[in-house]
Amino acid sequence: MAKVFRTGSRESSILSKIESSKEHERQKAIQAIKDCIEPLSNDIAMKLVENSLVETTNKNSLEEQIMKCLDRLNRADDFDIDYQIAPLRNLVQHPHVVSLFVTAFVVEKLLDHRDVVDIFGSDEDIYFCINHQVVKHLS
Repeated sequence: MAKVFRTGSRESSILSKIESSKEHERQKAIQAIKDCIEPLSNDIAMKLVENSLVETTNKNSLEEQIMKCLDRLNRADDFDIDYQIAPLRNLVQHPHVVSLFVTAFVVEKLLDHRDVVDIFGSDEDIYFCINHQVVKHLS
């Protein structure tokens, strides 16, 4: 009698484990924000200004806006996070959810703030600037 191979169940099991580990890392990163929200928002704001990606009249106000963004991310549900990062989901190959969320905030909403004069650089430049600080604080 011939042996029946079920390749689909083994492959689906592996894919399920990969997806659950990605989701676990995502939740872990979002929860880690509350432990370093102030220094992270300060470093992100400082680097955005230093790298001439954001021109502002008040750096402290920029830091407060980024802190509010990180706090919103910490309290948001999965739908809200996915909705916010949807336009930038394919920006880089393996994006960090926190970096994407803050980048989407900077690109889409920060320009409307009264203390922000202008935002320069490409979406990738802003993402990599933010991601460098996020990885430094959350790793």
